[in-house]
Amino acid sequence: MRQSFLFSKTRREAPKDELAKNAQLLIRAGYVHKEMAGVYSYLPLGLRVLNNIVRIIREEMNTIGGQELVMSALQDKDLWSRTDRWDDTKVDNWFKTTLKSGGEAGFGITHEEPLTRIMTEHISSYRDLPVRAYQFQNKFRNEMRAKSGIMRGKEFLMKDLYSFDQTQEEHEKFYAEARDAYLRIFDRLGIGDKTYVTFASGGIFSEFSEEFQTVSEAGEDIIYIDEEKNLSFNKEILTDEVLAKFDVNREKLIEKKAIEVGNIFHLGTRFSEALGLTYKDKKGESNPVVMGSYGMGPTRLMGTIVETLSDEKGIVWPENVAPFKVHLISLSGGDEAVREYADMLYEDMKKHGISVLYDDRDNRAGEKFADSDLLGLPWRVIIGKNAISNGEIEVVNRATGKIEKRKREAVLEI
Repeated sequence: MRQSFLFSKTRREAPKDELAKNAQLLIRAGYVHKEMAGVYSYLPLGLRVLNNIVRIIREEMNTIGGQELVMSALQDKDLWSRTDRWDDTKVDNWFKTTLKSGGEAGFGITHEEPLTRIMTEHISSYRDLPVRAYQFQNKFRNEMRAKSGIMRGKEFLMKDLYSFDQTQEEHEKFYAEARDAYLRIFDRLGIGDKTYVTFASGGIFSEFSEEFQTVSEAGEDIIYIDEEKNLSFNKEILTDEVLAKFDVNREKLIEKKAIEVGNIFHLGTRFSEALGLTYKDKKGESNPVVMGSYGMGPTRLMGTIVETLSDEKGIVWPENVAPFKVHLISLSGGDEAVREYADMLYEDMKKHGISVLYDDRDNRAGEKFADSDLLGLPWRVIIGKNAISNGEIEVVNRATGKIEKRKREAVLEI
């Protein structure tokens, strides 16, 4: 894409009411537009990043047998009342609306209930199991703490996967596969070395659930890490009993602030029993289906990457999620030969399958470099007079700042 064609523009200052670094940088760089507290629109560059994150998650979910669908955001009050999760005293962050035809509906906060009801029409025998179904969908939560930019919003994109198995043993096997898939995702997103599997409260379903916590000063959670044993615990469960169970010495634990970027839960048979999801086993006996839930927010991950990998100049995107791999910058200064050289290199890059944003604007060099730092694309390729006079092209690695001189052929292998 030519940058002169891009309608979004960079800006020097972020909105004064925006406190989170991720939102400040994303707004300044033209990746997102703030609609109101906790609500953001994703502009062309931001959507490219978000789609790359979704692609990585989708690939890993498909690897473990996931089948993708999309459920409705508008939710049936009667369905949620059957599991006692409609009442505001039980779940206090619903967005609800009154229908003109009468009655109420809600905007989905999670989807255990509707998917379980769907499965009652498709699962009746042990032959129909297992099932692993997932979706990417905007969720709506009446969030009172919408002060963390795109990491905690009233409307946000969520990947929610649900598993359906015959037995607890089969569920446990898949649960471990899902955990491994999550770790692969975080590695591919560039935050694997900062992300810990963290034991947390399992609620009514099991003793523990597992959260995936990325260490960051922007985090809202406190975790305690045993680096020798590679174990991590959410503050809420850190009791003497838990320490004894895992044979952990409290004095060796390191306290860190962290961002929850995913979670996996054992659901047992709570929803299947409440909503009548059963199957006939080989003996012809009826049993409730054993379920699990696996959540991950692509928009929250996008914000987390900005929080953890940015520097004083701007965003630093990993190659796997960057909107473009290369930022090609023309420093023609009115020199027609330089402009033509940059144009030809841009076309050659596209032919070689290189994802490139071409800054073909007439702006001054300093402005172009400042914008490039802010946008955070992995590689910067600079075309000035030297590219023509001696055939040397300056290539800059955004993450390390390392500068190389490359010939044209080497640039096309970037």
